[in-house]
Amino acid sequence: MNNPKNSLNQHSKGIFFLALAALLWSCGGFLIKWVSWNPLAIAGTRSLIAAGVMFLYRRRKFDFNWSTAQIGGAVAYGATVISFVVANKMTTAANAILLQYTAPVFVALFAYWFLGEKTSRLDWITIGITLGGMILFFLDNLSAGNFLGNLVALFSGASFAGVVLLSRKQKDGSPLESFFLGNILTGLVGLPFMLQSAPNASGWVGLILLGVFQLGISYIVYAEAMKRVTALEGVLIPVIEPILNPVWVFLLLHEVPGKWALAGGVVVLVSVTLRCVFAIKSKIKTEYSRQYFGALKQ
Repeated sequence: MNNPKNSLNQHSKGIFFLALAALLWSCGGFLIKWVSWNPLAIAGTRSLIAAGVMFLYRRRKFDFNWSTAQIGGAVAYGATVISFVVANKMTTAANAILLQYTAPVFVALFAYWFLGEKTSRLDWITIGITLGGMILFFLDNLSAGNFLGNLVALFSGASFAGVVLLSRKQKDGSPLESFFLGNILTGLVGLPFMLQSAPNASGWVGLILLGVFQLGISYIVYAEAMKRVTALEGVLIPVIEPILNPVWVFLLLHEVPGKWALAGGVVVLVSVTLRCVFAIKSKIKTEYSRQYFGALKQ
C-alpha cells in the first residue's frame, strides 16, 4: 500500500526542486549579456561545461536507452538553450524571458494528448493570471522592436515546452540523460564559433558561472523534480524565473524596478503560490481517499 504521506513529501520535494532550478536559471539573462562573445560560442561553451558537471554528478552511470523521448528531449533541450542565448543577444533580456515563458500554454495544450495529464480549470486560470502578470512586469521594457530576436525567443518557449513534455515522459527513468546529450549536441553546434575567437578573463568567469550553476546544477535539480511533479507544474512553477531575473539586475546594477514591475511580480508570485497550495491540498485529499476506499475493498 502506498503511503500517502510519502507521496505528498515527494511532490513537495519536487516543487522545491523546481523553485531552486528557477532560482539558478534566473541569472542567465544577466550573465549572457555579461559575456562579450558570439552567442553560439557562448551556448556551446556553457553547455560543454554543464555536460562536465552532469558527468561528474552521475559518475559515468548514465542510462542511454536511445528512446524517442530521450533523443527528442535532447534535441528540444539543445534548441532551447541555443535559441535562448541567441534571443538574449538579439533582443532585450526582458523580451527573451517573457516570450520563452509562453511555454505553459504549449504544455497545457499538448499535455493530455502526449502524457494523458489533464489540464484543470485551475491550471488554465493560473496560466492566464501568470501571463497577465508577466506582461505587467515588463510593461515598461517590452518593446515591439527587435522582431527577429522576439521570434527566436518565442521559438525557445515552444522548444522549452518540448523539454518539459519529453522529460515528464521519462518520469519512470531519468531525463538527465536527455539534458546531457543536449549539452553535447549544443557544444558541437557551437564548436566552429568557439574556435574563431576567445572571450576575455571576465567572459570566462561568466561562462563558468553559466555552465556550472545556471545550466549544469539547475538541470540536475530539474531532472529530479520532473519525476515528482506533473508536466504543467514543471513549467508553471519556474515562471518565478522572469521575476527573479530583474532582482539580480537590481542587486548587481542597482536598477530599481518600476511600479508595473512590482505589481506584475506580486501577481505572478501570488498566483503560482496559490496554485501550489491548492495542488498540495488536492493531492492530500486524493491520496487519502484512495487509501480509504482501498482499505474498504480489502
